[in-house]
Amino acid sequence: MEIEVTETQGLRLLKFGTRWCQGAMRIAAPDDLELEYAVRMSAWLLFHDLAALSGKHLVTLGLGAGSLTKFAHRILQMHATAVEIDARVIEICRTQFMVPADGERLRVVHADAAQFVADPANAGRFDVMQVDAYDADVEKPALDTEPFYANCRACLRECGTMAVNLIGRDLDVRESVARIRNALQPRTVWQFPPTEAGNVVVVAHCGEVPKEQVLATRAREIVRRWSLDAPGWLRMARRTIF
Repeated sequence: MEIEVTETQGLRLLKFGTRWCQGAMRIAAPDDLELEYAVRMSAWLLFHDLAALSGKHLVTLGLGAGSLTKFAHRILQMHATAVEIDARVIEICRTQFMVPADGERLRVVHADAAQFVADPANAGRFDVMQVDAYDADVEKPALDTEPFYANCRACLRECGTMAVNLIGRDLDVRESVARIRNALQPRTVWQFPPTEAGNVVVVAHCGEVPKEQVLATRAREIVRRWSLDAPGWLRMARRTIF
């Protein structure tokens, strides 16, 4: 797999030898979320007390250009872990996409994400999980099986939330959502419409579902703090409560 880093109009892009963009960073604002799907992945914020984020732990499966991990670590001030199978991607993120060195609140793990979530040592460790792993050809998500999602659920705490980026030419969104629902047994699943690039973000929350007034209040606070279009998330998501 060829790894390519290019720059255009103030953006630094990561590609794996195809036209598909695996990640992007605005050079003037390296910690911001640039791609539309990455912003929607952050809809998990609506399910958590924003004042308590610094005490929570988020894990991202698939490092990409490091945007989701940097945002959690530097902007949200959370404990952040990222899991990446390709050591070259980790090195490029450190040297060209400004992912910080490991420290007290940040860890980048060189490992297979499927093996990571299957490890009993990771059971019940995380409040939030972001699944953003797919191969260079982007035919379908690299990790999209019911056993994998069941292991993800085991890694989440009781009231945990999982956000998944679904993309691929051979993707069947309904089947993927069914696998997520069967494995996690969440209280609610939110499915967003495809982005212009074709990404479908799904958020599954396993804890109590906040009331509409709480969601609206949090959405306004998310806009105020981080300029993310959280009210748009409330309008566009197709929500199912179980």
